[in-house]
Amino acid sequence: MSDAPDPDSKTEEPTEKKIHDAIEKGNVPQSREMAVFFSIGCIAIILYLFLYNSAVILNEFLTFFIDQPASISLADGQDATALLQLVAISVGAFLFPIVCILMVGGILASVLQNAPRLAADRVEPKWSRVSLMSGFKRIFGMNGQVEFAKSLLKLLIITVVCTILLNSERHQVVNAMFSDPTHIPEIMLDLAMRLVSAICVATVLLVAGDLVWSRLKWRKELRMTRQEIKDEMRQAEGDPMVKARMRSIALDRTRKRMMSSVPNASLVVTNPTHFAIALRYVPEEGGAPVVLAKGKDLIALTIREIAQKHDIPVMEDKALARSMYDHVEVDRSIPPEFYKAVAQLFYYLYQRNGGHASVTRSLGSS
Repeated sequence: MSDAPDPDSKTEEPTEKKIHDAIEKGNVPQSREMAVFFSIGCIAIILYLFLYNSAVILNEFLTFFIDQPASISLADGQDATALLQLVAISVGAFLFPIVCILMVGGILASVLQNAPRLAADRVEPKWSRVSLMSGFKRIFGMNGQVEFAKSLLKLLIITVVCTILLNSERHQVVNAMFSDPTHIPEIMLDLAMRLVSAICVATVLLVAGDLVWSRLKWRKELRMTRQEIKDEMRQAEGDPMVKARMRSIALDRTRKRMMSSVPNASLVVTNPTHFAIALRYVPEEGGAPVVLAKGKDLIALTIREIAQKHDIPVMEDKALARSMYDHVEVDRSIPPEFYKAVAQLFYYLYQRNGGHASVTRSLGSS
């Protein structure tokens, strides 16, 4: 069974990310009628600007071969090569502007619809492009039916325009049969220019409608189900379970590192059981006391147990422990507002152990 979602379940408009990803892969709205319209327009430009003068020049060149063949020297291969080069240059000069205009028109037909970009996915070989089943669906599916209807409408428009124009010019066409044969090319060129121009004007509405339809169809194909939107949001924000797991791992590592530093503490301040702050202060090291660990509830009890195991003094001061827990950070010195209260604890500790009051003087001067 296919895992592809039911098209009827795609009721939500595509997100910006879905649209961006589609464009990056080369999936962009493209109107085929736009390319046809530009091709016809380029033919009209060629007829109006280049064809007459270029045809006259080419005609004069070819007339030379027909009227004066004896004047052409073909004594050896070098003469034949020179003659072929001359013919190639003349024919190339006639075709070059035509090819350039058609090329520019084709590029404009694509660029005006979408910004050019390199998309490797569009040229990557895919089995669906040569699959008979996929081809059958493309031809006889909804898209194929729409393309067939557009082709019929385009054929109908061109047929009507050509019929009306040729019917209005039927007298001129019949009279051309009895006029000077040299005037026939000019009459045909004039008729062709009017015919191509009329077709361009007549197909403007078809092209405009196809542009709108191609974009609506493209957005409809990009529609998403509600589950796809939820999955995309989860990917953008990160899976909550994975993020929670990573936070848990990070906290566990921090907790283990913090607990490994408790044996180096000089004093532990408690609440007595809800909060615990492990401080290290050695006057010879300089600076203010450093917070080695802090915690509450079970972590606080663990800090107390480690301190007792390593004979680290544990002093109870409910207000100080509670306040320090909210304001101090691990591996950082205590803020200045706690200097006096902490100095008094270290002073009491040093006095009890027969030490001196240098800690009080050093913190007080800070």
